[in-house]
Amino acid sequence: MRKIPFILILNVIIVLTSCGQSSSGLVSGFVNHQGITTPMHQAHVGRIVFMSNTRRLKDCNESDFLSSFEIKESCNLNFTAFLSNSLTNYLHELDTTLTAEELIQKGNFQFSFIVDDSLLYTENLNLGAGLPAQKNENTILRKPFLSSTNIDSWGRFLWMRFYYRNGGEAALETGIHTLKIEIRPYLKNGEIIVGDIIAEGEINLKMAELEKVPEEQIAIQPIKEVSGWELSKDGYYEEKIRGLNEKIAQNRFKNITSVVVIKNGKLLIEEYFNGATRNTLHDTRSVGKSFASTLTGIAIEEGHLKNTDQTLSEFYDLTQFANYSTKKDSVTLQSLLTMSSGFDGSDNMFNSPGSEDEMQLTDNWVKFALDLSMDNTRKVGEVWDYFTAGVLVLGDIIDKSVPGGLEKYADEMLFQPLDISNYKWFYTPQNIPYTGGGLEMNSLDFAKYGQLYKNKGVWNGKQILSSDWATKTMINYFEGKPNQTAYGYLFWNQEFSVGDKKYEAFLCSGNGGNKIIVFKDQPLVVVITATAYGQPYGHSQVDQMMQDYILPAVIE
Repeated sequence: MRKIPFILILNVIIVLTSCGQSSSGLVSGFVNHQGITTPMHQAHVGRIVFMSNTRRLKDCNESDFLSSFEIKESCNLNFTAFLSNSLTNYLHELDTTLTAEELIQKGNFQFSFIVDDSLLYTENLNLGAGLPAQKNENTILRKPFLSSTNIDSWGRFLWMRFYYRNGGEAALETGIHTLKIEIRPYLKNGEIIVGDIIAEGEINLKMAELEKVPEEQIAIQPIKEVSGWELSKDGYYEEKIRGLNEKIAQNRFKNITSVVVIKNGKLLIEEYFNGATRNTLHDTRSVGKSFASTLTGIAIEEGHLKNTDQTLSEFYDLTQFANYSTKKDSVTLQSLLTMSSGFDGSDNMFNSPGSEDEMQLTDNWVKFALDLSMDNTRKVGEVWDYFTAGVLVLGDIIDKSVPGGLEKYADEMLFQPLDISNYKWFYTPQNIPYTGGGLEMNSLDFAKYGQLYKNKGVWNGKQILSSDWATKTMINYFEGKPNQTAYGYLFWNQEFSVGDKKYEAFLCSGNGGNKIIVFKDQPLVVVITATAYGQPYGHSQVDQMMQDYILPAVIE
């Protein structure tokens, strides 16, 4: 796992007040960890206080507590909560019938972020946040919100979700604002039950003044002639793009490396940042998954695969893999293309046995995937869940089915017709191109791929991909199904809002904020590349770039 440094650091100390104990007492097996053993703890129970240093509580005094804080690079802000009881005992007050083990499997802390008296964001912490022993025993909760050393902590990621995904940055952008945090226990046992406030506190926050950006970093970058693209003569709202460039230069949009806009099949905008150039090969991570869909469509059109109803049993003797079931035999190419295969695997669940991280620890990724058991709660083709290992299996099927293998086939049938010659695959341990992600290209070549779909499979007058497949790819196969993600054939389906209008698009999307966006009813293809790998703001900042700057600049 590659780590990308996070710039802002926030250390908050939370002290809990009015934390009454259960009138019914504690059940057998629970320990009353009141833990109010120091005068400081006793004085601050139920409050939230903030500190910018990392000294131990026993070495600090109230003069170290912050009433205000300026958010800027290389500063720390931690939070500490002095609790009158352990989390387990708070959860017991919500349901006295559950054991301590059951309680921490079903509950955790809820955080609410209130800016200037307006509730901005509430999150029920993931059940995996915090160790069981801490939940059973600790009465002091201390975590970083911002850390100059990028401490790996759920506190940092909680802050980033509030700040980058849920309006925190915009609400705190200018002036001085009051941030109040409230902590409650929550329990999910059929329905979600939320307890009373067990800690609250506030601090005044201010954004650091931004340095003035030189004009050359704001100015729109001139486009040089380039083979394969005709330059657009259309106008656009240049001040919006200048504003975007300024935000990127100020690091308000972080780790952006390129923005390319194609309008009516012509190159309209081409901008590079943070050392990238026209020739940079961008590691776009899971953007590469969409290429597996394209190659599947070409292989079906060429007769190397029959159709999307083919099942795994036609390509593998699944009895030779672990956890065999007839349900595994029935997994279709269609379900692999729509991430609804029903395997017990998910990249969205921290402890999933079939996650990409677990797969990449093994020496045979196809075997890992096919050894997985099936999820008996899911019907094949019915429930979407992000499952990289399934795309890896799809790539293996393509490799087995096409002449010369996947790499040669992709080059001859897709890349050469698009006049793409400079690219890099990431490979599996078996030296097969990894269709789960990692395909590197320059931004203009990624734009060719997006325009291919906009053209219904045509490039330079040649039908590279069937029009039927391009159309099938851009269907939301989960429309009308509650709690399902909008998804096509390894393409995401998303709406972007500008004012009161919505613009539908299908897109390739990869970790870090990498996107190839193909608009359904607008003559637009947009490519954005970035290196914000593993950061919660990676995708949300791209949405903001699109809705506040790029679309308003180019839509007439």
